[in-house]
Amino acid sequence: MNHHSTGGQPDDAIDIDALLQGLDDIFAANEAPSKAEPYLLNALRIARHADDDAAELSILNELMGFYRSQGRHDDNAPVIERALMLTGRMHLEGSEAWLSTLINAATSQRAAGNMDDSERLYLLALKSSDRIFDGNDRRLAALHNNLSMLYSSMGRYSEAEHQLDQALNILEQTSVNPAEDIDVASSHSNLALLLLNTPSRTQESLDHAAKALEIYHQGGLETRAHFAAALAAYAQVLAHAGRPADSLPYYERALETIALHYGPNSEYYRTTEANLESVRALIPSPDQAHEAAQDVPAHADEKDGPRRRIPHDGARPVQHGGKGSDGGGREGSRSITGMELSRAYWERYGKSLLAEGYPDYQGRIAAGLIGHGSECYGFDDAHSRDHDFGPGFCLWLSHEDFSRIGTRLQQDYEALPQEFLGFGPRETSVRAQGNGRRVGVFEIGDFFRSITGYEQAPPQDHHAEWLMLDEATLAAATNGEIFADPFGRLSRTRQDFKLMPEDVRLALISKRLGMISQSGQYNLPRMLTRGDGAAAWLCIEQFTSAVSSLVFLLNTPIRAGYLPYYKWSFAALRRLGSRMGTRLPHLFGPLESLMRIASAACFGGHGTAEGEAGSEPAARQAIATIEAVCSEIVTALRQEGLSDSDETFLEWQRPYIEAHIHSADPCLHSI
Repeated sequence: MNHHSTGGQPDDAIDIDALLQGLDDIFAANEAPSKAEPYLLNALRIARHADDDAAELSILNELMGFYRSQGRHDDNAPVIERALMLTGRMHLEGSEAWLSTLINAATSQRAAGNMDDSERLYLLALKSSDRIFDGNDRRLAALHNNLSMLYSSMGRYSEAEHQLDQALNILEQTSVNPAEDIDVASSHSNLALLLLNTPSRTQESLDHAAKALEIYHQGGLETRAHFAAALAAYAQVLAHAGRPADSLPYYERALETIALHYGPNSEYYRTTEANLESVRALIPSPDQAHEAAQDVPAHADEKDGPRRRIPHDGARPVQHGGKGSDGGGREGSRSITGMELSRAYWERYGKSLLAEGYPDYQGRIAAGLIGHGSECYGFDDAHSRDHDFGPGFCLWLSHEDFSRIGTRLQQDYEALPQEFLGFGPRETSVRAQGNGRRVGVFEIGDFFRSITGYEQAPPQDHHAEWLMLDEATLAAATNGEIFADPFGRLSRTRQDFKLMPEDVRLALISKRLGMISQSGQYNLPRMLTRGDGAAAWLCIEQFTSAVSSLVFLLNTPIRAGYLPYYKWSFAALRRLGSRMGTRLPHLFGPLESLMRIASAACFGGHGTAEGEAGSEPAARQAIATIEAVCSEIVTALRQEGLSDSDETFLEWQRPYIEAHIHSADPCLHSI
């Protein structure tokens, strides 16, 4: 990895979080056809100028996927070559970043018709996946799915079905709810299309295609881009089964979805449109088509699938949103995240509020959603919404502007419609009222002080103050999205909280190594030996928390952000692990395994849900997992140039880390 920085954070550091969020915003606004490429090419230029290989690899993978969706295979060829070259230059072989790039390149080669190159890359990825994924990792299912599509296009149908069966088995075994899982739906669609190659299995094909649509409907997923593939698959199966008239509304709805998410000029749209025209040619006359349509049963539970659930006008069937563990939606509203709802509410009402009521201040007011709550991290869904879920956004003003118009602007904000897109009024918990409110009008300094205790980030040389700010607090101050900031003051204040002094980061890394060693390597075996299960359980909790923090610190706050509130630690680790160039990207897997066996390891089987087998095997497995994690941490420290020691007892790594601390401030040194 090339960053060419010496101490502190580089001035030209690329915020991958912000970069990917900007790309997500382009797709969410359905502007990808016109804006995605220039956005990515500009980001690529910045990454190369900064010599940031990790950022460049992330951007190249995104660009690879975009060119593939547009059918621009010639443009994609140098992107594929450059991405694979970078993985070699960065010595990523055997890492998740390397594996992800291999799969992305293989998929792009398949789309371009380069089947031999595609198979070579897929098989290399599959061979390497054993060292990276366990047998039930969902990413392994995605690899089997992709390889199946390749074999299908090569006419190797038996091999293709075998790969799909493996993928579906993994997905169903690991899904929280297979009946609402988009990846399970995709596998059913792929199986449906594959089985069309065997005439005697048409009914099986219909069953799989109908199951995919049922999952999208049941899970409220019909607004997703991949819904188009499920629609087109069901249409193709119907046409193949001799029911071309029945397939028309599904093809038409698929085209609407593709146009919305990929644009009408994409190869995806052109291919689906050609399929639709081919099916129309099979229908002799409008009268016959009408007669065939009238013969379609209306019941959704008929064996060959849901026929009348997809209206011709593209409207989505009403969903009923029940309360999740953290709140809920409103009946009749579609699935939407809190951030999507906030941005849409801002676009509909916030912009006009400022333009019409405060034109002299419009260029000085920032808007967005930052702070406490799962919606600010992007971790909320229909089952786990924040206690204060509902339409709302933040408006941030300078001290001078707030003193002039803050009270009046807050009154005007409160006068905005309280219901929006079927949600609202906003549910406000006791903690989110008064000075603790999460939306509305704020003075910038007061807003950050309410979260961190500071109006702005402490000076870089105030090490003790930085050490007193815990990571969950800093995560709340730097998460979320900024919808508009023409004055720039809010963005600068927020960014300053991400610029943790390098000496402080190194001191915290040393502290985390000490806790990992003390809790996991030293105290856990002792507590297990003496039979103190409660103490052993707490050792595992401390070990897991310290490792989670270390992963974020090693990836640096400017690039990875901070480890959030404990409830979202694993969600944050999984998301960070999916990005290119991440250090220790897959440690969440061993940590989850450790937590799964914690009860048996600490308390044994007698008199508990684990049965009567006893704790010794689980205890051995827990200790072995901890040692494996510590070994990977040592490898990462050496790769980052923070240590040249092979010592896996992490307490002895601390002097090597602290040798890189430049300041003599005693609060930074533990040894």
